[in-house]
Order: sequence, then C-alpha cells, then structure tokens
Amino acid sequence: MKDTADTTLRPEVTGFFDDATNTVTYVVKDPGSNACAIVDSVMDIDYAAGRITYDHADRIIDFIRRNDLRVEWLIETHVHADHLSGAPYLQRELGGKLGIGRNITIVQETFGKIFNEGTEFQRDGSQFDALFEDGDTYEVGGMTCTALHTPGHTPACMTHVMGDAAFVGDTLFMPDFGTARCDFPGGSSEALYESIQKILALPDETRIFVGHDYLPPDRDSYFWETTVAEQKARNIHVGEGRTKDEFVEMRDARDATLAMPRLIVPSLQVNMRAGNLPPEDDKGNVFLKVPVNKL
Repeated sequence: MKDTADTTLRPEVTGFFDDATNTVTYVVKDPGSNACAIVDSVMDIDYAAGRITYDHADRIIDFIRRNDLRVEWLIETHVHADHLSGAPYLQRELGGKLGIGRNITIVQETFGKIFNEGTEFQRDGSQFDALFEDGDTYEVGGMTCTALHTPGHTPACMTHVMGDAAFVGDTLFMPDFGTARCDFPGGSSEALYESIQKILALPDETRIFVGHDYLPPDRDSYFWETTVAEQKARNIHVGEGRTKDEFVEMRDARDATLAMPRLIVPSLQVNMRAGNLPPEDDKGNVFLKVPVNKL
C-alpha cells in the first residue's frame, strides 16, 4: 500500500464548495497535460419545490472551458445520500467516462427494494461506464490513478489515489470533525475502521481531499485538504492510535443520535441511477418517491 500514492507526481487540484450540501467537488488536472478528472459533482435541488437546477455544475463547466481542460473521467466515490450527482449533465457537456465502485450493485439492490423500483430498474451497475474493483487503475492523461475499496460508510465506497492526492469521499473528514457515519443499510463501523487504516497506510505526505466539510464550534472557515500524517496525529475519531474496539463503540453510539440527511430520499433515487432522474411517465412527468418508515 505504501507504493500506491506516487508522491513525486503532484496533480493540480481545484475544489468547488457547495454551501447547500457542504459538498466539495474536485477538478484534478494531470500535471503533464490538459487532461483532468471531476470527482463528486453536485446537481442542485430545491426539494420543497421539486426544482432541479445546475448552478454548481455550471461553475465546473466554466472552469474547465476557461482553462482549456479535457475531461477524461467523472468519478463518484460512492452513492451519496446528502446531495444529487451532476455527473450526467457534466458528461453531456464535457465528455469523459463515469466510474464508481463495483459494489454499486449491492446499493442498487438494497435501495431498489426500498423505493419499490420494479424490474425495469437495472441493478447491475450498467448506468455507469466503469465499475472499479479494489486496486484497479485508470489513466488521466499521463497520470495513473488507483481505486481502493474503502467500505464502511457504504458498501461501494472507493478512495481514488491520483499522484500524491487521495480523494476519500465520506470515509474521512477533516481531523477536527472525524469520520463518516456507518448506519445506512450496508454500512459497518468495523469495515470503516479497516478502510481508514488502509488510507492511513499511504505515505505520510499524501494529500487527502475530503468529500465534505462542516464547521466545528472552534473553526470559522471551511477546509477540505489535509494529509495522511495529520489524520494519524489529529483525527478526533481515529488519530493517536485509537483501537478498533474504541472506534466501533464511539461510532455506533454517535450514529444512533444522528438524524437522516435532509436530501437522502431524492439523493439515493437519483444517485443509484448514476445521477439520472427516474424515468418519465407516459405524460412526460418525473416523480420521486418517499418510502414511509423504511429509512
């Protein structure tokens, strides 16, 4: 694992923070070309009004075009429960392949039942262009990237290592905020602990880019970049050598107090479809379902 991150290769990483969902989307540029990847994009929704817009994604498109970049990959670190993916919209405008972890099929099977999607909803991951296994590699320009299976938050979570940068999704947050919840269907605090150890086995100087940032009481600015060394030393949930048993006890107790994410119902229905809305009815209308007492 120590050799997975190429710390001699430093991609240019630009983060775009979405205030509505506390999500960070990343544009990751190969240092040797104009090729890039987009990690964890956002589609805007006014849930009360049922209105979809693309302001956040349009910021990404503007940045890509102004800098004459070429999108080769759109990466989803997992099926997000707190925001809708903007990947299909970005793909239509900018091209590139859309990839996620192979265990998306487990998520699709689980939530296909919860949302009563029927047999027309494909549960084989075919909505995506690539399904990554642990250790799979792919290219962004001349930069070889590696997908690491890091489950726990969800069964399909992947960490993507690009040069000296690791994009961890929701597995880790900034050190003063800790780690992801594990109480969604298919989640596991034990698996999350093991996944975090996998990430922390990368070289200490590896840059870690988190999927969200939230403001702890003693901080007044958003941050989303840290390092392996800083996480090992300071993460309030797993730093300073906290044991697996200690972590599992803490994580499970904390998760029992958490409310469901505000956008979990629309997010799961859309994101398990690779960011696409449910199919139209015979009159061209699109509807999202609200399962009662299922989440």
